[in-house]
Amino acid sequence: MTDVTKEQVLETLKTVRGPDLERDIVELGMVSDIFISDGKVYFSITVPAERAKELEPMRLAAERVIKEMPGVKGALVTLTADKRAAAAAPAARPASNPPHGHAGHDHAHDHAGHAHAPQQAPRAGKIGVPGIGAIIAVASGKGGVGKSTTAVNLALGLLANGLRVGILDADIYGPSMPRLLKISGRPTQIDGRIINPMENYGLKVMSMGFLVDEETAMIWRGPMVQSALLQMLREVAWGELDVLVVDMPPGTGDAQLTMAQQVPLAGAVIVSTPQDLALIDARKGLNMFRKVEVPVLGIVENMSYFIAPDTGTRYDIFGHGGARKEAERIGVPFLGEVPLTMNIRETSDAGTPLVASEPNGIVAGIYRGIAAKVWEQVGGQPQRPAPTIVFE
Repeated sequence: MTDVTKEQVLETLKTVRGPDLERDIVELGMVSDIFISDGKVYFSITVPAERAKELEPMRLAAERVIKEMPGVKGALVTLTADKRAAAAAPAARPASNPPHGHAGHDHAHDHAGHAHAPQQAPRAGKIGVPGIGAIIAVASGKGGVGKSTTAVNLALGLLANGLRVGILDADIYGPSMPRLLKISGRPTQIDGRIINPMENYGLKVMSMGFLVDEETAMIWRGPMVQSALLQMLREVAWGELDVLVVDMPPGTGDAQLTMAQQVPLAGAVIVSTPQDLALIDARKGLNMFRKVEVPVLGIVENMSYFIAPDTGTRYDIFGHGGARKEAERIGVPFLGEVPLTMNIRETSDAGTPLVASEPNGIVAGIYRGIAAKVWEQVGGQPQRPAPTIVFE
């Protein structure tokens, strides 16, 4: 079997008509960079945001013709919004019965007995995800501060506190959820399109790490990152969740802006270590969320202090209290201090997060406390009795 090339994909896409029904989507310049890995083809089609639902059949047509190509195992195609696309896709008359896509269902109703975040009308241009009550981003200004470990244990803390929880790994270039949650294999699909999330410890999980081999170099530009993120968010069978935790990549790049500008986030949790340099970077992330009107739910000080396992002596290796002072200075909640322990590192490497593997331990209690404060900031209702977390 010969490998599929970008040129062959583009040639095939020339059979898909654009919104004007006269030229094809390749001629109109609507197709983003194409990425091919392990027989799977990834690309996005750029359209005006206000016409996304109307042009869903065009996306389906493009996905179908690519899947029918010899040598293609699957296709990940989505619509991405760009103001410049308005020229390529002239406005059409409003349809009397607008199509109901996956992202258009109403999910404001409550189910008896389940705690939930209050449903708020999405801001203009931000489409919610059916079945998900609140979406929370966990972010940091720089790498190496333990953000992903914090996101996993925060999600497990919310679960332990009685909520239905999922976690989305939004780090396209360096996905870590498969390793942190000890999940391997490929997710299944429903009707060749909707992806079933993976699951462990009671968490529903989605990550690019499940779709692309660990050694594959992800060389994607902005539109491709945006496309993959929104598809992993909106074309996954999450079911009914009280909260979806999104583990953001470090920094303030394309992925962060996509999530902040196009997804109705209930808020963001900022993770930092105590030292000044990390706090400077944390401010950048915090300011980005504020500029796009995403509430900052608070700051977590990770690696806050170290307690020697042999003597019990406490050491403030990176300083101490910097994140708390920063939270007070800028007027956002301080969510808690997580110590630097060998157990956190070892359980993260082994894919057995502390909140699941040592639920009655001191550190697990800290994470559950942080989760309770985050849920309170979101405006969640009192939580039902905690389920049993099965440790596998």
